[in-house]
Amino acid sequence: MTPEEVRAARDRLVPEVVAGGLRVLFCGINPSLMSAATGHHFAHPGNRFWPVLHLSGFTPRQLKPSEQGLLPRYGLGITNVVARATARADELSAEEFREGGRLLSAKVEGLGPQWLAVVGVTAYRTAFGERGARIGPQERTIGGARVWALPNPSGLNAHWTVTAMAEEYARLLTAVRRGTRA
Repeated sequence: MTPEEVRAARDRLVPEVVAGGLRVLFCGINPSLMSAATGHHFAHPGNRFWPVLHLSGFTPRQLKPSEQGLLPRYGLGITNVVARATARADELSAEEFREGGRLLSAKVEGLGPQWLAVVGVTAYRTAFGERGARIGPQERTIGGARVWALPNPSGLNAHWTVTAMAEEYARLLTAVRRGTRA
């Protein structure tokens, strides 16, 4: 894929990987240009979502972005707070995040996942007006789904190592399996 093809993906949408009754609906901030160019979520080579998903125990092996269609077999799905692709999340406005939160709430109410896992606590704070939110389970529920804020797996998020992220994702998996909040 050429740099021109990746740049041309700006503002494109990436199809969601969703189904009714999922165990966990993972929600990214918005698609990267690489994700939009390939049509696969978390497709940038520096993104750690797929390794973390496996290391935490959600999948039996590390999936490639092109295998995202397998996620519903494991009771998992992927969507985004904001649908349009950008080079960086800071290109999105607070209003886009708030509107994305409204649309996401309606989507969750319709799909009925057990958990909504927002991958990026800052996006969660802005989309839902929860300024004090921290990584972990949230008090909020949406359409019966419990909510968990997870660390952003972007390679730009140097505060979180793959191991530390996998431990946090594993905490969510334990709650999912127990049917508890934490």
